[in-house]
Amino acid sequence: MLHYLVRRLLLAVPSILGISIVLFTVLALAPGDPFSDLASDPSIPPSVAAGLRAKFGIDDPVFLRYFHWLLAMLHGDWGFSFASRINVSTLILQRLPTTLAVIGASQILALAIAIPVGVYAGVRPYSVFDQIASSLALVGFSLPTFFTGLVFILLFSVTLHWLPFVYRTDIGGSGPSLYWAYVRQAIMPIAVLGLFQGAAWTRFVRASVLDVARLDYVTTARAKGLAERVVITKHIVRNALIPVVTLVALSMPIVFGGAIITEQIFRVPGIGSLLISAILANDTPVIMAVTFVFACLVILFNLIADLLYGWLDPRISYR
Repeated sequence: MLHYLVRRLLLAVPSILGISIVLFTVLALAPGDPFSDLASDPSIPPSVAAGLRAKFGIDDPVFLRYFHWLLAMLHGDWGFSFASRINVSTLILQRLPTTLAVIGASQILALAIAIPVGVYAGVRPYSVFDQIASSLALVGFSLPTFFTGLVFILLFSVTLHWLPFVYRTDIGGSGPSLYWAYVRQAIMPIAVLGLFQGAAWTRFVRASVLDVARLDYVTTARAKGLAERVVITKHIVRNALIPVVTLVALSMPIVFGGAIITEQIFRVPGIGSLLISAILANDTPVIMAVTFVFACLVILFNLIADLLYGWLDPRISYR
């Protein structure tokens, strides 16, 4: 497995390099200029504005700017934020843990809903439970995250006053009360993302279980007299989860896209809200760095999915 992991990491390098070239070229050719406000500000001399443009290479050719950016990235320099006036790496390191915590918890919630509900509905197709679960999953998947987030705010914050709808980082206190305050303000963002993904994955898990349950080896396992619990857990669920792992890995771009919207709704200080603020401020270094981090995370999750295939299906060999 170690050789397979090293080979996949080496194959990921050209992918990351190609993604960075596309992102940088698109941002470089996009309309707008991070120093356009300096030209219209009478208090700033033209020589100062020209010096800043020369310092950051704004007027250099695109390929030369990309080459300088790539060398700086390899040395750990992610650029300088024109809007926040601090290093981009500092901004991302401040925001990334919050985003990963919200996304990680929401995906755990989604899997905790999708796997048991989808498996139970799949082994008892067309039952009352299956019809109710399929209907709720269809409704949950049809509602966009921004709509669900607004409904949660109106219900749990405005009407019932149970949960805060603004994510705060300056909460006072210490001990259990401080941790509980952080948990309370994270419940709604996690629930919005988790319920949306859980609804989509529930339908897919059900369909996968239905396909596997009709195979010959499952019928043979039942004919041998194995307990139904053993047949379901060892022969149906394990094989049905292989395409589900693929779905989860391929859904990561959708998850990050939903996280951007959810962070804006609940004012979560993650890299999603940082990306929106950078786009509004035309802060190109931050936009480039955040989108590049998203792309690297998607590649990482796909690598994890490939490693999980061998654990779920021993027939898969890492050679």
